[in-house]
Amino acid sequence: MKEQLIALSSIARKEVIRIFRIWVQTLLPPVITMSLYFIIFGNFIGSQLREIDGYSYMAFIAPGLIMMSIITNSYTNTVSSFFSAKFQRNVEELLVSPTPDWVIILGYVSGGMVRGLSVGLLVSLISLVFIRIPIYSVFFTVVFGLLTSFVFSLAGMINGVFAKKFDDVSIIPTFVITPLTYLGGVFYSLDLLPGFWQVVSKANPIVYMVNGFRYGFLGISDISTSVGLVMLLLFSVILFSANLYLLKKGVGIRS
Repeated sequence: MKEQLIALSSIARKEVIRIFRIWVQTLLPPVITMSLYFIIFGNFIGSQLREIDGYSYMAFIAPGLIMMSIITNSYTNTVSSFFSAKFQRNVEELLVSPTPDWVIILGYVSGGMVRGLSVGLLVSLISLVFIRIPIYSVFFTVVFGLLTSFVFSLAGMINGVFAKKFDDVSIIPTFVITPLTYLGGVFYSLDLLPGFWQVVSKANPIVYMVNGFRYGFLGISDISTSVGLVMLLLFSVILFSANLYLLKKGVGIRS
């Protein structure tokens, strides 16, 4: 077990060092992007809109913007890092070593979580420049933030496993994650939608993550936070098991 922990810490340390060594590329751009969201949607547009559930529009979208940054950066970091390691054939050295597959997965996923949560924390600090948002429940804020980062880091690794060229790394974030995030209740309450579209929106898993995270800050949610937690735990088990299977079979790695 000691050897496995050493291997895990080594992979995780390599990932974390890479993130902070090139922080201008990994941390600064998403923070600038989220700042623009706060200025445009929260300040300029939000000042013209009415309150939602007793909170200003700026306060309402702040948790969603933080969650959006966590989702995007957790996924992006893991998929790009694992694909780069696969492209450079570094992963093959890990697979032929005594390092268990679960250690490899957690090592790369930890890097994605560190980047996602770091950007989320920075965006939270940036939000304080525009508005003071309360924290209704530390438990829900932390749990939804951690589990969401974990889930999307695992999803990013699956993308990295199947990616065959650099273009494949950006397809899922561009055409799947970004649309689902924008339609995930970041900028609006589901109560404002017609009945049919409320039902359709509830098929989007990101809706549960955003609303659970918002509940942690503001104490309001369009959906059941319990359902959101169960969904995140279920996704965690499914995606982790999928990664274990893919690494064991050498999908996208062994020729």
